[in-house]
Amino acid sequence: MRPAPRWLLKGLAAAGLLLLLWQGWYFGWVVWWRYVDPGQTSFMAQRLDELRAKNPRAQLRHSWVPYAKISAQLKRAVIAAEDDKFIDHEGFDWEGIQKAIEKNQKKGRVVAGGSTISQQLAKNLFLSAAKTPWRKAQEAIITVWLELLWDKRRILEVYLNVVEWGEGVFGAEAAARRYFDTGAGQLNAAQAARLAVMLPAPRKFEKNPNSAYLDRRSQLILGRMQYSVIP
Repeated sequence: MRPAPRWLLKGLAAAGLLLLLWQGWYFGWVVWWRYVDPGQTSFMAQRLDELRAKNPRAQLRHSWVPYAKISAQLKRAVIAAEDDKFIDHEGFDWEGIQKAIEKNQKKGRVVAGGSTISQQLAKNLFLSAAKTPWRKAQEAIITVWLELLWDKRRILEVYLNVVEWGEGVFGAEAAARRYFDTGAGQLNAAQAARLAVMLPAPRKFEKNPNSAYLDRRSQLILGRMQYSVIP
């Protein structure tokens, strides 16, 4: 067998080096944000660009709140609604992923996702909403790093501070102000449940936050919150 041309080997080596540097860039930010609170995430920047395409003066509503100053009710509600195995898993809920796949196959389209809070955070910090195989693979890699380098408290703190809760609304504090005219630390159980059930499609639910669906879903989450274990 004839050996591979030298130019091909050099090209593969260069591509490998670029890939390594690219992953190192992600890894460096994961380490940095373990200790330093993120400012604007990749997902926030994307949404801001979309808003400014319509209004050049548009701004995001976002204010960081330390973990201890976020209502425990909201922490319980988000875990109950988004990732009830958050404390126990290592970044991936394999049973949840399998159920989502089966549900999507039954419906013939994507109607459910199995992403954990850790996976959602990885996407929000670095990636876009595009559902491509590359993005999912990169999301998985970053999720592993988050779980290895951060504790569950830090993962939940950052998630609650950067997740989207409406058109230009990011984080628990901005969401509490937007929907209930109160701070993230003062949210009661019913308010927390209402915010938690909006997370899968916040910009959609923002248009009708008192819909019958959200009422039913909120009552379900209220019943499950007592079983939520928070870090």
